[in-house]
Amino acid sequence: MSAKIITINKTKAVAKRRSGGIIVPAIVASEGEATSKRFIEFFTATIRNRNTRAAYARAIAQFMTWCESHRLALKSIEPVHVAAYIEKLTGEREPQTVKQHLAAIRTLFDWLVTGQCAPHNPASSVRGPRYSYKKGKTPILDEDGMQRLLSGIDTSDVTGLRDRALIALMYYTFGRVSAIVALDLKDYYRRGKKHFIALKEKGGKHHEVPLHHKALEYLDAYLEAAGLSGLKDEPLFRSSKGKAKEKTLSENRMSRIDAWKMIKRRALRAGIKEDISPHSFRGTGITLYLENGGSLEHAQAIADHASPRTTKLYDRTGDQLSLDEIERIPSL
Repeated sequence: MSAKIITINKTKAVAKRRSGGIIVPAIVASEGEATSKRFIEFFTATIRNRNTRAAYARAIAQFMTWCESHRLALKSIEPVHVAAYIEKLTGEREPQTVKQHLAAIRTLFDWLVTGQCAPHNPASSVRGPRYSYKKGKTPILDEDGMQRLLSGIDTSDVTGLRDRALIALMYYTFGRVSAIVALDLKDYYRRGKKHFIALKEKGGKHHEVPLHHKALEYLDAYLEAAGLSGLKDEPLFRSSKGKAKEKTLSENRMSRIDAWKMIKRRALRAGIKEDISPHSFRGTGITLYLENGGSLEHAQAIADHASPRTTKLYDRTGDQLSLDEIERIPSL
């Protein structure tokens, strides 16, 4: 699709303002205080998930910057402009990312229209790129790689015990890193002979998962070394402080970024070449569970997926099967 960009001269440049961590673009601020307030409320009042809020903020900031570069006023943005932007983005990003950007733009303008801050939603008629996939792209580990990573962690200090416990929880519960680092000590508890953790999942749901005996062993070893046993209203996983060889735990909660950096360091030290991330352990856990005779239905329940199709995206059991079948072709 080719679209001509209609530019509109703005008579007054308005500096960006920051409120509650949300940057109000000049194109929005120029419409007045009411529109700026409505823009901020879109993020603070309508989006409860912190990760979604951050992703939408980045997407909208990029779109507004593009509009400003074409000298567009907020109320003059038309479907042709949004379509041209999406076409440009499609040539630069993965289809899933483009769809997310379009969703962010569309929902923002819905909010602005209902607040009488925009005359119409220019993104409502714009369609994103089509795509379909049967398997996720997140790198995962095989059983040997997972064992190598866990056994390669030096557990002679509390940070090593913490890191082993955190990785084990992601692997054994199929838990998202955001839900794991959000755990408080009270979210780990015993009922009868079983131990559980209560993960705070998307949409504010609490998802209870029984603990594998290895996850239980690693978690208890960490809590005992950290002196956290018996506490309740405290973060379960805490960030590190101090020098490399003298690191101790702070009172602050680990963030997703802390966990991501830790996993990169641990993977490098273990000689793992795959470009793994915290999300890799979700796919690794599901795949190895299915390889060991687990059912897709139960994997879906453990992962707290709404649909088995989502769980299937993490299933890489077919990768080895395909290779085995290909090797049946006679060598010439």
